[in-house]
Amino acid sequence: MHRHEGHDACRTAAPDMVARAEAICRERGLQFTPLRREVLEAVAGSGKAQGAYDIAERLSAPGKRVAPVSVYRALDFLMEQGLVHRIASRNAFIPCGHDHAPGEGVIFLICRTCGGVDEASSADVEGGLERTLERAGFTPTHSILEVEGDCGACRERDHAP
Repeated sequence: MHRHEGHDACRTAAPDMVARAEAICRERGLQFTPLRREVLEAVAGSGKAQGAYDIAERLSAPGKRVAPVSVYRALDFLMEQGLVHRIASRNAFIPCGHDHAPGEGVIFLICRTCGGVDEASSADVEGGLERTLERAGFTPTHSILEVEGDCGACRERDHAP
């Protein structure tokens, strides 16, 4: 199992995320538009999972309103390129600073107390899920598992004397 210590999954500095995105887009012949860059910087720089409306508000300025639909389009692109993950239960987005292996599932560990998100993957979980899906005759396009509970830091704080 790999696990990213701390909260909000893959903590990578915003400039590093942007450099990675530029390289990926260049390699794949894709456009890394100014809005896509701004959205990635907002997600990577926030320090927590955020929704598209929060991102749109953050990017908007007097005389320059960014529409949530434009942010959703940018987020869709960033997810397709593996730069951002969506936490479905929160309808929120977090950065991802590493490449996942083809078919590798993602497990999000979501703290119900502080709202932090850690990311993990597990060959054991993958194998069990694969067997279950095979028995059901189901072919997934991707798999993301969200587990809600209490992170170690919150548990320790709650149990401290």
